[in-house]
Amino acid sequence: MSEHTRSRLFRTATRGTRSTRGTRTSTRLGETRTSTRALDPARRRRLVARRWWRRTRRGVSLAWRGAAQAVTPLGWFVLAITVTGAVLGSALSWVEAWFAAVAGGVLLLVALPFLIGSRAYRVRIVLDRRSVTVGGRVQVRVIVENGGSRPALPAVAELPVGPALRELAVPFIGPGAEIELPVQVPAVRRGVIAVGPLTVARRDPVGLLRREVTWPERHLVHVHPALAPLPQNSAGLVRDLEGASTRRLTDSDLSFYAVREYAPGDAMRHVHWKSTAKTGTLMVRQYEESQTARVAVLFDAIRGEYRSDDEFELAVSVAASISVQAVREGRERFVASAWAPGRMRPSVDGLEELPSRDPQQLLDAWAELEAVAEGAPFEVLARGLAQSRRPLSIVALVVGSAADLTRIRRAAIVFAPDVHVLAVRCELHAEPRAQRIDPLTVLTVGALADLPQLMLRSSL
Repeated sequence: MSEHTRSRLFRTATRGTRSTRGTRTSTRLGETRTSTRALDPARRRRLVARRWWRRTRRGVSLAWRGAAQAVTPLGWFVLAITVTGAVLGSALSWVEAWFAAVAGGVLLLVALPFLIGSRAYRVRIVLDRRSVTVGGRVQVRVIVENGGSRPALPAVAELPVGPALRELAVPFIGPGAEIELPVQVPAVRRGVIAVGPLTVARRDPVGLLRREVTWPERHLVHVHPALAPLPQNSAGLVRDLEGASTRRLTDSDLSFYAVREYAPGDAMRHVHWKSTAKTGTLMVRQYEESQTARVAVLFDAIRGEYRSDDEFELAVSVAASISVQAVREGRERFVASAWAPGRMRPSVDGLEELPSRDPQQLLDAWAELEAVAEGAPFEVLARGLAQSRRPLSIVALVVGSAADLTRIRRAAIVFAPDVHVLAVRCELHAEPRAQRIDPLTVLTVGALADLPQLMLRSSL
């Protein structure tokens, strides 16, 4: 066989193989479509009907959900009256039933245009401050912007402010325009006020239909307790390292006390060479230990220990005033209250430590504090604080009027003798008085304004 004949046969076989592979590939790509078309007509109709029913059911579900959200309870009542009137009018030929059906239908038709329109709002909530003292106010600005290309019809904005609900009228807004709605939030009681989320609703004058959009923006306003301005270093608050020293003697500190004979183990840098030269014996310096003011404020948060809610708030203000003064003076502090299940884990048994990095953080913690229905009595809390191995120098115990002097004294004797215990008994409208009952000082406070004078009196 010649070379020319072999070449022709080779090209013919190659072309046949390529065409066959191409046919197989195209058949595989269209396998699904061919198999669908290859179904018998009955199965094909059932498949099409099943797909149509699935799409229809999904569309009806979405439409029903939207209609259920848009129709108010009054609208459902009017719709029921309309359907019932139409059924009774057609079945029994009642003119009154037809009249009720026509009236209800007219009301529903008139209410529909009020839901038509753009709702491309952009909403922002701006607060002038995040915290306020009891009796103050917070200015809130609700900025509503129409981000659509069509004008937005008037609507109603609902802004939750704590347990209350504020309704704000949103006027007609042109494309790209914005308006500002001012709101004042009064701080009547201590606590945390939640502002938001805002809901813009559009409804008809009768209240049959309603369409609303909610924005998740939410802000918290901390309402701080009222504070009393306390004098510096009052109520026996010892000074820090620059100030008063204790009666304990030490070999190394700042306050020089006396000299003594050298003992094995004493550092040579503490040798007093002038006294050594006079006596002929090696003498070393001796110091009085300077004490750092470590303040602990223990607050009894059990509601049953107070006669009223106002008395509980008075005790919170007293405890907050003492603890904030310690923070401002830069002292080491430990602020605690009765621990309730569900809150942060206590650092000491039965106690919940409040964060006190700065006055703002501490006041926010006092704003969030709530009374507990049940818990360990303050005598047990004091024992747990005394056994926590904290190097305390001052303990301020704030209790209610239900605590008598016997219980207060029992809570004070668990601390070391070198710890100064100050007990503040809050009794609403009582005569202010200060008394020394060894080993503690007891102050009876009837109003917050009594606290500064009593603190000065007890420090004398």
